[in-house]
Amino acid sequence: MAETKSTCCYCGVGCGVVIEHEAGRITSVKGDPDHPANFGRLCTKGATLHLSAAPETQAARALYPELRASRDEPLQRVSWDTALDTAAEKFAAIIKEHGPDAVAIYGAGQLLTEDYYVFNKLMKGLIGSNNLDTNSRLCMSSAVAGYKLSLGADAPPCSYEDIAHTKALFITGSNTAFAHPIAFRRVEDARKANPDMKLVVIDPRRTDTAEAADLHLALLPGTDIALYNAMLHVMLWEGWINRDYVEAHTEGFDALKKIVREYSPAMAATICGLDKKAIEQAAQLFATSPATMSMYCQGLNQFSFGTHNNSALINLHLATGQIGKPGAGPFSLTGQPNAMGGREVGGLANLLSAHRDMANPAHRAEVAALWGIDSVPETPGKSAVELFQALKSGEVKAVWIACTNPAQSMPDQSLIDEALKAAEFVIVQ
Repeated sequence: MAETKSTCCYCGVGCGVVIEHEAGRITSVKGDPDHPANFGRLCTKGATLHLSAAPETQAARALYPELRASRDEPLQRVSWDTALDTAAEKFAAIIKEHGPDAVAIYGAGQLLTEDYYVFNKLMKGLIGSNNLDTNSRLCMSSAVAGYKLSLGADAPPCSYEDIAHTKALFITGSNTAFAHPIAFRRVEDARKANPDMKLVVIDPRRTDTAEAADLHLALLPGTDIALYNAMLHVMLWEGWINRDYVEAHTEGFDALKKIVREYSPAMAATICGLDKKAIEQAAQLFATSPATMSMYCQGLNQFSFGTHNNSALINLHLATGQIGKPGAGPFSLTGQPNAMGGREVGGLANLLSAHRDMANPAHRAEVAALWGIDSVPETPGKSAVELFQALKSGEVKAVWIACTNPAQSMPDQSLIDEALKAAEFVIVQ
């Protein structure tokens, strides 16, 4: 029996797995005891990964390239050389006739970081277009923009290791116990090791995570900003702001003070459907704890004002100095295994590799020099929905779709159907 180490392909925790295989067949999967994300633990989905490679499942898998000359013909098996040559020739012909922005790539948080990077280099470096977006746009763009708006970079300033050091953990907009169970095991371990650690859950739903909370704020959906502003109001009133940190490391605090002046706990309690004293209690826990950490997911992201939801929460960390030290900071949870890794190498239409800013000429020149080209395009490409709208209108002629199924997962399914039918050439990887 041979063993190969890999990573679970499901949620954003990133658990290490050990795949057992014999004679070319996967027989079982177990947790990797040496992996720093899970230390051998797996949830039910991870523990049953090997069933996705069972013989009866393999019968439905695509095992070789298939090609058809027109949409009304059936797909026919072809060699890898034929498939790749056809893809290159079709893309090259469209680029030659219509320019680089006539083609696009739509990827996923399922790709490996290296795959993401090479796709970016191909599209933004060789082809010369920023038309590369991914399904991370659908779930994580609010977290991306929130981090950039508040901290200047799309990068969580804390890690799993901080869970063991925090004294107050705020979980908001996430049923972590259900959606990120192995990460929640670390929360449980931390609470056993430190019985004084407080868990506050902010969620309209009475979830498994809320059941474990010391304080559950079941606010009305969409009222998060009012809650966080009221908590900051209390912190200002009680003198719980870290003035030294604010003066040394932040800007715009006076403008924020004016905004939260009106957000008294009584006023926010009416908006949020909460008890005024519960808001005051949450503010005290957050501000006065020796180390406060927040974990949040789609409950903050999935709003038209999701970016501001994220920033309102990050404001609390900045105002109290609950950031940049063990056990403290805003920690965005991710739904896919590598949405964060993809963004780190430029995996959206408005990003460049290594957290370089597309709008910054010096950053563009740095990436161009690394890739050995004259320049990288400065105009952001089509984002996910815009990309398929452009396919439908004919502005984009060809699309390469990798590791995702927009015909199932994108909003406005009729648009996606019409866009794919209108496209001159579609690659599905």
